[in-house]
Amino acid sequence: MSTYVYGIIDGSRSSLSEDMVGVGDPQRPVRVLEESGLAAVVSDAPEGLRPKRKDLLAHQNVLAEAGADGCVLPMRFGSVAPDDETVTAVLAERAEHYKERLRALDGRVEYNVKATHDEEAVLHRVMAENPELRSLTEANRQAGGGSYEEKLRLGEMVVAAVKAREVEDAAEVQQALEATSAAVSNGPESSGWLANVSFLVDRDDAETFLASVEQIRKSHPHLELRVNGPLPPYSFVEPGPAEPAGSTAGAESSGE
Repeated sequence: MSTYVYGIIDGSRSSLSEDMVGVGDPQRPVRVLEESGLAAVVSDAPEGLRPKRKDLLAHQNVLAEAGADGCVLPMRFGSVAPDDETVTAVLAERAEHYKERLRALDGRVEYNVKATHDEEAVLHRVMAENPELRSLTEANRQAGGGSYEEKLRLGEMVVAAVKAREVEDAAEVQQALEATSAAVSNGPESSGWLANVSFLVDRDDAETFLASVEQIRKSHPHLELRVNGPLPPYSFVEPGPAEPAGSTAGAESSGE
């Protein structure tokens, strides 16, 4: 039977509620595997697990209870190991890493910030910032729209200007927010976002961090920001004792 891994806690906290249940239908009882002063919170892994809302919530609920009175290193939804022995072997092999992570992440949460452009607003901005674009646009307008080559040149210049603004804005978002965070983790690039960044934030600094997000919204009205958090610090744990199952790759309980 494969083993589903929810997270890792300090071994001194290995007594969890006896009636705790996790993913699956019926839900599998949650248990603890102890090794090298650590404890992995696990259950039997159901077959054919998919990222359904019920199971995503069950994963989150187990992490919430496991982290109620201390730090928990969360694994992403769908993290499955071949068996219990594999999990305990990785705990033993990576004991110092996990203990260091438990110390470093104690009292901290993750906020994921994704940024994209408001298309109309960013076009206004790049036109305002680029005299050459304004001149070419006006010349084309006076020429009845301009020739095919002139339209093509203008289009290419606009695209280049928007891409340059994407790079600048992504850097500005990260720079502004990392000042109130303890660590930063860049997420995978996506054509839908100009920035996808996770920030490790002290719980006591959460209001300051969110205030910084609002300040960016005010100072960059051409940006749209999506903030997800507070979350367990998924992006600051790796490597973990199990990889997400192939059927659930990319499905994270962080909701990213």
